[in-house]
Amino acid sequence: MPHIKVYIHFVWSTKCREPFLDTPELRNKMWNHIKKNAKEKGIHVDFINGYKDHCHCLVSLGSNQTLSKIMGLIKGESSHWINECVFQKPLFQWQEEYYAVSVSQSMLNKVREYIKNQETHHSHKSFDEEENELIEKYGFVKYSGV
Repeated sequence: MPHIKVYIHFVWSTKCREPFLDTPELRNKMWNHIKKNAKEKGIHVDFINGYKDHCHCLVSLGSNQTLSKIMGLIKGESSHWINECVFQKPLFQWQEEYYAVSVSQSMLNKVREYIKNQETHHSHKSFDEEENELIEKYGFVKYSGV
């Protein structure tokens, strides 16, 4: 059995950055649902949180998992779930693009803390500002197709 320790920090937004996830209660429902559903699909979500218009998710990759496969499963199913169970109007969608960056073992706690503090972080910084910071500071690369 392979021993793999590869962590990826994913960030993705709602379609057109609409603030669909506008209450802490709704966000908690979404994050809990994503974590539960991911576990059922063999995806290890280490930490998840976000804000009104985006999600941060720290995932430990399995040996047969790819970035696009994980994002397809997480984003597709969670969009379907929220539209079926929470009755979002207009239709809830995630944006196709996402960011993904590997995280070293030594930085895991720092990334977890960053993800944990999204509410505070976004009380004074927009997602656009955060996106530019992630690109400049960490060299995040935007992927699309999911």
